[in-house]
Amino acid sequence: MRLTSILMASACLATPALAEDVSYTVDGESFTGYWAEAENPAGLVLIIQDWDGMTDYERQRADMLAEMGYNAFALDMFGDETPTETVDHRRAATGALYQDRARMRALIEAGIEQALSRSSVDQMVVMGYCFGGAVTLEMARSDMADMAEGYATFHGGLSTPEGQSWDGDEPPVLVLHGGADTSITMEDVAGFATELEASGNTYTIEVYSNAPHAFTVFGSDRYQERADSASWEAFSTFLSERFSG
Repeated sequence: MRLTSILMASACLATPALAEDVSYTVDGESFTGYWAEAENPAGLVLIIQDWDGMTDYERQRADMLAEMGYNAFALDMFGDETPTETVDHRRAATGALYQDRARMRALIEAGIEQALSRSSVDQMVVMGYCFGGAVTLEMARSDMADMAEGYATFHGGLSTPEGQSWDGDEPPVLVLHGGADTSITMEDVAGFATELEASGNTYTIEVYSNAPHAFTVFGSDRYQERADSASWEAFSTFLSERFSG
């Protein structure tokens, strides 16, 4: 996988001060996250994985954030024993969490505890990719919402599950979406905007023309450099705004 020239230019030249896998347990199960530390961090970013697990993709994004001057922790939502090799495996892993929101929130909380135990700064922004975007919004709707300064989702799920709602007091939300996404459609985006307008939330939605689902995944058939670069720039601005206070 390679970084695009635009993405490389958006990061400073420094390498992470520390970058390492982090093993931890939740209810007796083993999990593996990834910690990337900046020299003089301006904030902390929590990364929530895509549906294929906590992989080198999340590690690379964490390193990019550390190079930009932010501590970053990519948490593990599945655990070391959960298979993710096939589409059926991934559907089973994500489906189990969609059906058990209490466990989903407990795993988010465990990741936050790992991140905060290592970070010299506790101002936090949460971001996620695809499945991780849906998990990011789960945290935003939860009683953990105020632990973060803001929430960002890259081509992530936008639906609000039955029994949940937005109350209007959640921190700002940034949605970065591909206009050609057939998994999360423009109708879904419009419904999300309508929902947040009704609740009075602060949100921003950016749509990138002709970008398919998973347009940020380096090396994949769906990767679109233009949309990836533009969405990373928008996210970088969001971080600067959320940590400026």
